[in-house]
Order: sequence, then structure tokens, then C-alpha cells
Amino acid sequence: MLNKIRQFLKNQSGSTAVEYALITSGISVAVIPSVSGVGHKLVAIFTTIQTAL
Repeated sequence: MLNKIRQFLKNQSGSTAVEYALITSGISVAVIPSVSGVGHKLVAIFTTIQTAL
């Protein structure tokens, strides 16, 4: 039983998954606002093209 607890405490595969999740969430926090800004500009461009036609 004590050996199993030691193995569990030494296991770091779960912490790696948490690190990847933190990296992914950090990237998404940076990407979402920029994509949103580009989307608003594209809507304005297509609206201008639509009214010109």
C-alpha cells in the first residue's frame, strides 16, 4: 500500500496534462480577441462590397 502511494506521488503524467491545458488556454486568450477584430473588419468589407453591387 505504501509503495502504491509513493508511485502515485511520483507520477507526473497528470501534471503534464495540466500544463498543456494552461498553455492552450493562454494561447486561446491571446487568439480570440484578434480573430474577433478581424471578423468585424471582414463584415465591414463585405457590407461595403454588398452596397456597391
